[in-house]
Amino acid sequence: MKDVTVWVLTRPDDPGLPVLEEVGPGTRLVYGASAAEFEAAPKPDALLVCSMGRRTLEPVLALAPNVAWLHSRSAGLDSLLYPALAGSSVLMTNGRGVFSRSLAEWVIGALLYFAKDFRRLIRNQQRGAWEVFEPEDFAGRTLGLVGYGDIGHAIAERAHRLGLHVIALRKRPTLSGHDPWAEETLPPSELLTLMRRSDDVVVTTPLTAETRGLVGEAAIAAMKPTAVLVNVGRGPVVDEAALVRALREGRIKGAALDVFETEPLPAGSPLYSLDNLLLSPHCADNTPGWLEAAMRAFVRNLERFRRGERLSSVVDKSLGY
Repeated sequence: MKDVTVWVLTRPDDPGLPVLEEVGPGTRLVYGASAAEFEAAPKPDALLVCSMGRRTLEPVLALAPNVAWLHSRSAGLDSLLYPALAGSSVLMTNGRGVFSRSLAEWVIGALLYFAKDFRRLIRNQQRGAWEVFEPEDFAGRTLGLVGYGDIGHAIAERAHRLGLHVIALRKRPTLSGHDPWAEETLPPSELLTLMRRSDDVVVTTPLTAETRGLVGEAAIAAMKPTAVLVNVGRGPVVDEAALVRALREGRIKGAALDVFETEPLPAGSPLYSLDNLLLSPHCADNTPGWLEAAMRAFVRNLERFRRGERLSSVVDKSLGY
């Protein structure tokens, strides 16, 4: 295996850094939180970005114009990619797949929360009321997925095993082939069709120029009045103002959000006061060991890189995911 130098763009107190101690001989790791800390360092073969954005990355990458590989520990790239990077020849990978299981579990929990009316149960328990009612069946519902990458597949698998019918929207539906979880895949032009047919809708798509505001007024208006909208992709994919209006007016049953247009969600946001909204502060995938798992995904790719093998989770920079 070849010897390599890796620049690690990170805050010094990042809790995931101890995992890099598992990297064996032959790899020189150089740590820094800004371009100034890398100016005198040996030029890197690879660059690992730990929870840093474009503003920090851009001047660092300018110091390493010949770097061969850049890895983002995060799966989402909307805050990291910029035109010069997207147009460069550097191979880019990300944390895709590391967070899919935990996000899929959260989605299923959120859907069950509404189907079984857990909020009502909690409210009745708090007021000491014995109020019998009929919760909804979960099996047999149709789940629409807006986005069908790793997270979408993980959700579809669990939904299918619970008896749901799954339809999915993806940019290239022909890539699905025979899919054991989604009964049907549709192109983006069929978004309104998916919204109309689905009993519940889950948004998992990354944020790109094409997906910003994708689930807007028309898409939300197409949903069934008994439907729930879940977003675990990126906040700006959903038109938040349109969603608030639909929830306030009772045009859809509810929503569950782990991501928002502005994070942290500002005090006084109307989302806090909606009783038909389940709100998570972008931590649905922050299960114990999540940072370590993301770091180990990088370490496995590093070994492939040193052996000259094909890397996993390669990003299409032109698409943004």
